[in-house]
Amino acid sequence: MSAAELAALVHSQAEKIAALEHQLEWFRRQIFGQKSERFAPEPDPNQLHLGETFPVPAAPVEERKPVAGHSRRSTQHDGAESGEELPFFDESKVPVRILTIYPAEVQNLAQDQFRIIGEKITYRIAQRPGAYEVLKIRRPVVKILSSAEILAVPAPPGIMDGGRADVSFAAGLLMDKFAWHIPLYRQHQRLAAAGIRVSRPWLTQVAQAVIGLLTPIYEAQLASIRSSRVKAMDETPIKAGRAGHGKMQAGYFWPIYGQLDEVCFPFHASRSADFVCHALGLKPVANAVLLTDGYAAYEHYAEKTGIHHARCWAHGRRGFFDALTAEPDGAAEALEQIKAMYAVEEEIRVRKLVGDDKLLHRLTHSKPMVELFFEWVDRQLARQGFTPTNPFIQALNYVLERRTGLEVFLTDPDVPIDTNHLERALRVVPMGRKSWLFCWTELGAKHVGIIQSLIVTCRLHGVDPYTYLVDVLQRISEHPDSRVAELTPRLWKQHFAADPMRSEINDFPPH
Repeated sequence: MSAAELAALVHSQAEKIAALEHQLEWFRRQIFGQKSERFAPEPDPNQLHLGETFPVPAAPVEERKPVAGHSRRSTQHDGAESGEELPFFDESKVPVRILTIYPAEVQNLAQDQFRIIGEKITYRIAQRPGAYEVLKIRRPVVKILSSAEILAVPAPPGIMDGGRADVSFAAGLLMDKFAWHIPLYRQHQRLAAAGIRVSRPWLTQVAQAVIGLLTPIYEAQLASIRSSRVKAMDETPIKAGRAGHGKMQAGYFWPIYGQLDEVCFPFHASRSADFVCHALGLKPVANAVLLTDGYAAYEHYAEKTGIHHARCWAHGRRGFFDALTAEPDGAAEALEQIKAMYAVEEEIRVRKLVGDDKLLHRLTHSKPMVELFFEWVDRQLARQGFTPTNPFIQALNYVLERRTGLEVFLTDPDVPIDTNHLERALRVVPMGRKSWLFCWTELGAKHVGIIQSLIVTCRLHGVDPYTYLVDVLQRISEHPDSRVAELTPRLWKQHFAADPMRSEINDFPPH
């Protein structure tokens, strides 16, 4: 083997080793690393930390008070024995049972033999095994003696004809399943432990029926999102439907976030670009903007409809974070420059700038940073010594190819710098997957998307999802179809939140 051939072999093996080391580091981060992509520069190796030179155990700082010539540690307590009232709960939501305890010396005394001159209050948090109750509705059958007429009050209307589920139970079932991620089989076990015997399929039937009632509200909210000028969209996988014995099909939720802080989770069985057109429609509003990651399906939709396509800086940043092991200096420099752009966005949030003020601040501070960043990208790509498979080169090419979309936020104050607001909203799906893993059917996945759309939007608008569900499940059968949009969480807060409809269980004091 000649020297040239040997050098080429060594060079190819070095590239292969570098690629494998990068993959190994990525897998190591998935197993042992923090989930956050927070970047902290490496410390100066020549600068020693005091803890490294003189390891001193950290001692807790104790509050001290002066006592006649010396100090004494302050007593730590939670107020339970001191009689202090501790406002750690909401009395409008938490039932409070009052237990009065008299001193043993007055137990056998008449009321006029002692006088209450004050009281001390102690709070204890208590719990029962389950919080279920049964409403026993008695409807006497009466006979009018003068006319021999027999009368009886009809059963109160429920959310489902002939159903045993009160609206409070139906709303609680959905909240436990989709807000707190307690699978139905665990809820069934909890019901049995509380002494209530129902079948496991009945819980599924209740959930399906109730979500079916909420479907028109979901569709009205999706229509509201489509009419937004600025929208963000992403996709996240979900197992839905059986693909054979022991196998599940791969489907996708396509969360869409509207400009009015509304989010919907439409489901589709594939990652096809055609579904983007179906979900968003082919007639966007004037001057509309779609903010996404780098998936080509969104670029296809933007070209087809002429919509402005903004790109997410967080996804561009992610490539440089992954390249830290392959090119530490270059990747760290990129992360520092992007960090400075985010510092400008944080200043905008702190100062609460909107509209033209926000736009001027971005043009003054962010635009020069973005221009310098892409000049730096061009210089890095012009350097020799990098191969196309190098993660650093891939990260550079990713942002350079999407430069136009990454600069949209500079000229439109309503466009966020990234899709993090959407990422936070869709977090309920991966959290749920850890509990219920998959959906048995595609219809079940669509139902998950419907109820999660309403629960997440409630949280975005500061609405209690349980109170909202109890109200709209009773209101929807009487509400005009033409005004169903009023029942979406955003508008429900304006029209009905001040005096929501409640379950009949609220008419009974806790016992």
